[in-house]
Amino acid sequence: MMRIEEHILFENEEMVAVNKPSGLLTIPDREGVPGVRNLLQARYGTIFTVHRLDRDTSGIVIFARTEEAHRHLSLQFENRETRKIYNGLVLGAPFQKSGVISEPIAEHPSKKGLMTVVRKGKESVTEYELVDSYRLYSWMEFRILTGRTHQIRVHMKHLGNPIVCDPLYGDGKPVFLSGIKTRFNLSKEEEERPILARLALHAAQLQFRNLAGEMVELTAPLPKDMRATLQQLGKQKR
Repeated sequence: MMRIEEHILFENEEMVAVNKPSGLLTIPDREGVPGVRNLLQARYGTIFTVHRLDRDTSGIVIFARTEEAHRHLSLQFENRETRKIYNGLVLGAPFQKSGVISEPIAEHPSKKGLMTVVRKGKESVTEYELVDSYRLYSWMEFRILTGRTHQIRVHMKHLGNPIVCDPLYGDGKPVFLSGIKTRFNLSKEEEERPILARLALHAAQLQFRNLAGEMVELTAPLPKDMRATLQQLGKQKR
């Protein structure tokens, strides 16, 4: 079982912030598969959900420990008063180095669990900026001004640069060292393992106000697999 205390970024009497690993749900699903909330409940007792991250997205997620904190934090998310910064690796390079994607999003009319850009969808706004570019990939920063399901993933697909390893909106293919390194040798007996085999999207920063009205800014370090991938991509640039 995962030790949740190893992933806690910040905690006090009002709230707790976790650097959620990829593959872990924020809250339990309909089948009863446990999520971060269950692990926190076991540690603290009462826990209130404020917002969520996709199962395969890593990074900052905060929970309230009191009803008052839950109301206070939830309102900031609803009123778009929080600042949410994500980092992601995308396929290819965007045509413009920075921009705003303002395309409405709704559930796909025929594919269950999928979202899509559609004229009658809900307003969805993503700011993006190119941080670094490589031969096949680009390292991006995103700021979401609305919190739609799969928003960054849908918007980047729409832009033509889906998130790497995205099985729903991209090709879902993992990143192998042989695909990055020009000279790569693997013995015939060995089977190459991917260096990145999950959605390359990370909720890196979150800014909000605590109950005293003070600004709190949290940063979640990049997971090991994403750090290793960027390191290898960087080596090939030199």
